[in-house]
Amino acid sequence: MSIDDEMTIDERRKYLRKRQKQYAKADRVKKGKLLDEMEQVTGLHRKYLIQLLQGDLKRKPRRRQRSRTYGPQVDDALRVIYESFDYICAERLTPNLVWMTKHLARHSELTACDELLEKLGEVSISTVGRILRRITQDEPRLPRRKAPQRPKFTQNILMKRIPWDIATPGHFEVDLVHHCGPAVSGEYMCTLQMVDVATGWSERMAVLGRSFLVMRHAFGVILRRLPFPILEIHPDNGSEFMNNHMFRLWGDTVEGVTLSRSRPYQKNDNRNVEQKNSTLVRAYLGYDRLDSVAQTLATNQLFGLMWVYYNLFQPVMHLVEKQVIRENGQPVRIKRRHDQARTPFDRLCDTNMILPEHREQLEALRDRTNPRVLRQQIYDAIDHLFALPGAFPGVTEDVYLTLVENSKENGGSLDLAFNRTPVRQ
Repeated sequence: MSIDDEMTIDERRKYLRKRQKQYAKADRVKKGKLLDEMEQVTGLHRKYLIQLLQGDLKRKPRRRQRSRTYGPQVDDALRVIYESFDYICAERLTPNLVWMTKHLARHSELTACDELLEKLGEVSISTVGRILRRITQDEPRLPRRKAPQRPKFTQNILMKRIPWDIATPGHFEVDLVHHCGPAVSGEYMCTLQMVDVATGWSERMAVLGRSFLVMRHAFGVILRRLPFPILEIHPDNGSEFMNNHMFRLWGDTVEGVTLSRSRPYQKNDNRNVEQKNSTLVRAYLGYDRLDSVAQTLATNQLFGLMWVYYNLFQPVMHLVEKQVIRENGQPVRIKRRHDQARTPFDRLCDTNMILPEHREQLEALRDRTNPRVLRQQIYDAIDHLFALPGAFPGVTEDVYLTLVENSKENGGSLDLAFNRTPVRQ
């Protein structure tokens, strides 16, 4: 009970009974002060308080039961009107009772007499609400849809969040960015993005649709392109990741990979890839609809250039310490300290997860790449992408045309293939 709530009748009477004896023995000045106090506490008028204090404060039972103002005729009319309005709330229903009654009477759905119209015109919103709750409490309800059942195998997949201070590369957060525009109908392009928590190494592949065929191909390209093995795949609970086919891919086809997932509706469990969705996908492609084979191939060429630029040339900062700042024993804010900004490739070289020959290949690639020219090539590729037409309505796009194995189509001008993660044949 809140301190601002009004006193009930019983509470007021109990308070006045305690003050009644003091009031009877007090002089004129004291009675005035007591009345001021009681008026402020109870909210009652001063003259009414004097009348109560001079009599018996016990509540008397009602001599006769009050009759119903709105009888069965109003109940029957409200049932029909309520259904006609598709069960709207009393606030919307009450002002429209009279005209709807006349309208339904013209269609022989109701019998409208002057007495009924008069009562419907004067009934209050709260009374209509009470009548509706009473007359609908015994009506059968439509069966509620059961919540969709998740596949049983997902119960064995650990829900977690990859620690922010993990030091070993290979733990990837995974997400899918939809490029559907304002409408989600039909097939459209999506971006599969993977971000390594330890190094900030990022991988992107454009896929047309979300079928297992294109998802398997995208993961296969990324596996061949990664210079270090995948230890853990950590997607969200989307059906494109949580299905039997993908489970077999990571459980049977690819060796040594742990599959985990984030908690439902907890986007911060995939905080790294969610951030990169904004800075490395949306910042370049926006929210327009991309749905053709040509656009998918052009996007993969763009992502191939970005693979070199962001993994070899773009420094990233990592969190190294979190400190809770307290004032008067209460946490006020969190102070975060980051390390020196370094490229994902440099962070990877500090570990033993990359082979010397792969490191030499990437160092040679970085040495012969002009980052200013590469940056301009990225923006030229964006202009080329948005100059391409989208899919024509009624014309089917052949998704197999996006599954090319040519490295220039899948990853720009990249000709590297490392394939450090063991794959069963």
